[in-house]
Amino acid sequence: MNGMSTGSSSSGRGGLASRLMLAQVLVLGASVVTAGVVAAIVGPPLFHEHLLEAGLAPDSPLLAHVEQAYRDASLVSLAVALVISLACAAAVTWYVTRRMQAPLGALSNAAREVSRGHFGARVGPLGAGTEFDELRQAFNLMASQLEQTEDTRRRLLSDLAHELRTPIATLTVYCEGLRDGVTTWSPETERVMTDQTERLARLAADLDDVSRAEEGRLTLELSATPVRELIWSGAQAKREAFARQGVKLDVRAAEAPDVRVQADSRRVGQVLDNLLGNALRHTPRGGAVQLFARAVTEAVEIVVADTGDGMSADQLPHVFERFYRGDTARDRDRAGSGLGLTISRAIADAHGGSLVASSPGPGRGSTFILTLPVGRIASSDGSGR
Repeated sequence: MNGMSTGSSSSGRGGLASRLMLAQVLVLGASVVTAGVVAAIVGPPLFHEHLLEAGLAPDSPLLAHVEQAYRDASLVSLAVALVISLACAAAVTWYVTRRMQAPLGALSNAAREVSRGHFGARVGPLGAGTEFDELRQAFNLMASQLEQTEDTRRRLLSDLAHELRTPIATLTVYCEGLRDGVTTWSPETERVMTDQTERLARLAADLDDVSRAEEGRLTLELSATPVRELIWSGAQAKREAFARQGVKLDVRAAEAPDVRVQADSRRVGQVLDNLLGNALRHTPRGGAVQLFARAVTEAVEIVVADTGDGMSADQLPHVFERFYRGDTARDRDRAGSGLGLTISRAIADAHGGSLVASSPGPGRGSTFILTLPVGRIASSDGSGR
């Protein structure tokens, strides 16, 4: 492989040197031809006039000899200048190509490694000028992003296999038990098999939502919807679950800005359902979750804050990653697909907004802020504001 790489690099360098030398020869040739034509047209008449002004007779043999000497000297000077210029061009070409060989070779080798799937390849300092440094930085950034994408793909496949393993194993055990007569069909069996099949269906639907959102194929049915209605609807869907868990749901719909936003109410409801469900899983009995909204510059923020487990600084950057489970609360409740927060952020992005998370630390609760931008905030009664 080293021999192949060297040969390839050599041919590439030879091609660059040849093209650079040819370009300089063409420029020099054009310059010499131009100088020769100008000297042939302008020089002799001007020199002849000066000789006559110096006192030589027009029919003097000396005049013809001097003019011939002038023409010969001009031709020799141009020839010598051309030879020297070609020598200088060859020297410059050699120097420049030698200076470019190392950085271009490093970039070529790194690109070859990336093409073979070695995304950790990087190009070190080249010391060949600002342009090469910018090219090196752009290449390293590209390689880093490719490496992150590949890591995400591998982690996704691993997590997906892990998520599928449990329901598939459960269904397999029950099917074998039914076939062998070890298990009989009962309400309990029906419940377990229904739960597992619904889990698989939910996982498939969530994966489809994530893919559609990240590829820009998420269809939104936008309409002018009051923020208070979004908050009230999101809270109503979760009140019973909060009551069963003994967690207080503090909804401040009446205090929300009396405005409408252009949003897909079903998708925003899905986001709020995920955020409230996440807060409920993280908040122990006796805790509280707040849901409220506030107006900011050209946007509305919908806030879900809980008094639950909280998150460490190491967990925050990963909270929206697919299948991320960084705490015991999630481990206790495996009903979700692990994609809720990922889908929620994708929906927020599709609206042109954002979804961010913050936490003072473990045991001190978490806050999620959904931002929905509005070009013009209008009051619910239709009047401008």
